[in-house]
Amino acid sequence: MASLARILARNLHASARRDALSKFVMPAMSPTMTEGGISQWKKKEGESFSAGDVLLEIETDKATIDVEAQDDGVLAKIISQDGAKNVAIGTPIAIVGEPGDDLSGADALAAEKSDEAPKKKEAPKQESKPAAKLDVDGNDPFAPTPVAPETKPVQYDFPSDRLAASPIAKRIALERGIPLAKVKGTGPNGRIVKEDVEKFKPEAASAAAPAAPGQAGADYVDTPVSSMRRVIGQRLTQSKQELPHYYLTVDIDMGKVLKLREVFNQGLAEKGAKLSVNDFVVKATALALAEVPEANTAWLGETIRQYKKADISVAVATANGLITPIIKDAGGKGLASISSEAKALAKKARDGKLAPHEYQGGTFTISNLGMYDISHFTAIINPPQACILAVGSTSPTIVPAPEEERGFRTAQIMKVTLSSDHRVVDGAVGARWLQSFKRYLENPLTFML
Repeated sequence: MASLARILARNLHASARRDALSKFVMPAMSPTMTEGGISQWKKKEGESFSAGDVLLEIETDKATIDVEAQDDGVLAKIISQDGAKNVAIGTPIAIVGEPGDDLSGADALAAEKSDEAPKKKEAPKQESKPAAKLDVDGNDPFAPTPVAPETKPVQYDFPSDRLAASPIAKRIALERGIPLAKVKGTGPNGRIVKEDVEKFKPEAASAAAPAAPGQAGADYVDTPVSSMRRVIGQRLTQSKQELPHYYLTVDIDMGKVLKLREVFNQGLAEKGAKLSVNDFVVKATALALAEVPEANTAWLGETIRQYKKADISVAVATANGLITPIIKDAGGKGLASISSEAKALAKKARDGKLAPHEYQGGTFTISNLGMYDISHFTAIINPPQACILAVGSTSPTIVPAPEEERGFRTAQIMKVTLSSDHRVVDGAVGARWLQSFKRYLENPLTFML
């Protein structure tokens, strides 16, 4: 009897140890996120943490995001290690406990089948009414997240050390053409960090990156489609196929903007700041949207939403694809504020550090390729927004000038093209918006009124 009592007591004590611990699952960092990767754990097993401490970095299809602790605790066991990919939302990735807890039951709890593991979701029933469309960033604030078909992606036998690299290390390696497989990592568990890539010196005989399996000696290189590129492809294909695009182009005389920008930049030089032409474009866009609010709208299927503020999405090219960080309420900000915010967001975008609220949403998008000397192009609308503005380069152009003795003059002309969703923005509305936008840029002192 005494022996039985001891066994029962031991089992109750083991159960209590497990009950004191809990499973920490992969969090959803955005409404459309279905899986993510473990970039790096910031705490080690057995290490305590406080509310607000960063526990780990999660890689989504758009950015690398810090996950902060909500309460004080102890990281008892790590289940998904650094570099883990395609971890479904709700999957246990660690065991945590409270300060002072007995952590000896962590291994047993981690080995148990989790009731919190994600279950296969049934595809939502199709409704007769049209659903709100997702935008290029994967935003769908108005409709449930669709379930992707359960098809296995093609697997390439890349060396494991290519995956164990920080986002900025991957970006620098991509820009410089450095094969990560050749770089020795000095970070935790051999992870490749920024300094490793910057210090890498390729051997003369190994200047070219190794080909993927089956490509040896081939005249091409296959690159697996990233999650971000897949989302971009799906959203833009959907937009181009389903939205009735039309395009309006106008020439804008940028002479006064360029002169005003030069004056402003002379005053800002001491502060190390500098205005770009795009800062003026963002401000003029916001002011024109306030004047023609019908263009500041979104198609939501059964309703058309008109926004009261201009949250301008600015397209930024990154190593992984296009992303559109947002300058919130641009109409209520000065040129200097718009400039500093745009630069900060662009840097975070290229480093893969944008938080979801910094790129999800937006009421109107600007895509500027003027810095690449592109004179004119058309852009694809970013649903559920109704408009996107394509901005070309500014070029000296001879224009009629009856007031001049020669009868002509040289003007600094910039072409812009507005792509509009005809379901929301009629041609006359688009034309009125462009007139307003042109007037603001050709008379930039009105920004100050």
